[in-house]
Amino acid sequence: MQRKIGIIVTTLIISLTLINNQAIGYNYITKRVPAEWEPQEAIWMQWPGYWEKDYEVTFAKIADIISNYQKLHILYHSNQIYNDAQKAIINIGKDPQNKNIYWHNVPNDSAWMRDNGPVYVLNDKEIRIQNWKFNAWGGAFGADIPFELDNVVPDKVGEILAMPVDQIDIVHERGNLEFNGSDTVMLNWSTISDPKRNFNYNKKQAEFDLKKYFGVENVIFIEGIPDGDLTKGHIDGIARFIEPRTVVVVQCTTQSLCKPGSKDANIYDKAAKIIEESGFNVIREPIEGVVKYNDKIFDTNYMNWLVGNGFVIAPGFGNPKTDIGAKSRLERYFPNRDVYIIEMLSSWAAGGGVHCHTNDQPAFALSE
Repeated sequence: MQRKIGIIVTTLIISLTLINNQAIGYNYITKRVPAEWEPQEAIWMQWPGYWEKDYEVTFAKIADIISNYQKLHILYHSNQIYNDAQKAIINIGKDPQNKNIYWHNVPNDSAWMRDNGPVYVLNDKEIRIQNWKFNAWGGAFGADIPFELDNVVPDKVGEILAMPVDQIDIVHERGNLEFNGSDTVMLNWSTISDPKRNFNYNKKQAEFDLKKYFGVENVIFIEGIPDGDLTKGHIDGIARFIEPRTVVVVQCTTQSLCKPGSKDANIYDKAAKIIEESGFNVIREPIEGVVKYNDKIFDTNYMNWLVGNGFVIAPGFGNPKTDIGAKSRLERYFPNRDVYIIEMLSSWAAGGGVHCHTNDQPAFALSE
């Protein structure tokens, strides 16, 4: 009798544990891509090269924050770039030889490692790197933009980490992939279906491939290219997971350049509707102002944030009112993390923010 009671109690405990794990979104699956808010082993960046010198102060500030919380790996193209990086960090009063900063002489083409860098996949008890093809955003920034070195960066990272690398023969960027850490990937169909990336690629095949390579059960496609977005609508400027069942989606307002009812507003509103109809909670992130930089006007869109171990960094626009409002909202989205807003208008004018510049590596403990 006691043995039967013990079996019943044990079964009940296991069942409750399973229910709890499913409730927070982590099912017992053998293949998945960890969510960004899960524990990280490190964050990686490619230090700006000769034609991206305007980003150096921003990179120094990002490097300082990250290295105060966790490991940071920085790839540099040449000895001159390495010396410039050291100087940039020293110039903001910080130590480039911080014990958490690791420097690697790995030639690269650009400072946008989110897009050309690795995708880390947990496969049973092993972490593997995926190297998706990269062709500099389908040549959107010019046919003369080099990308051959960027295209092999995941292989070089695999060598550094002694980690297996799988080659994926599909052109895509990590900045257009949002994972909830369990069963869902979210992306913009307008990006991956771009004929200059993947000619004649259809949605049915894409869904099959994404499920196969990431181990997800659900694929959420939004569609549409916001005005001026040369990436053709990367998801990390439109919709972001903040927990397994909640997504933040950007929203135009009367204070933003994109007005309610405009083309961009319709893209964002339709995305929110698609995500909600897929069974997720949706929070709208308002664009509350504009900023002028180099004779161009930009919306203060804070969606391109980076989540790390104990912190969040978001792009700032030098607008105290909107920066403070965004910081307050991010503190609500991520209540147990310190939130930093860094002005990075030079990066924003070139097409991205802190999330675009960084690439997070999940903690090895997740595979145990």
